[in-house]
Amino acid sequence: MAERDELEARCDALEETVAHHQQTIEELNETITAQWREIDALKRHFARLGERLQEVEEASGAGAVPSEKPPHY
Repeated sequence: MAERDELEARCDALEETVAHHQQTIEELNETITAQWREIDALKRHFARLGERLQEVEEASGAGAVPSEKPPHY
């Protein structure tokens, strides 16, 4: 009977461990999903800023200015 009790205790411990792992996986998945949404929003924002910068450069004629370092560098 002691062997059966030991097996039941081991099974209970394994079930508890699996439950904790499942919870951790769900939390990690939620975190990754939130980060993906934030990265996607930042990419879109960055693209819009790049477009606006290009429009400003074209409107001001800054696109014609060379982007070389001055000779004193």
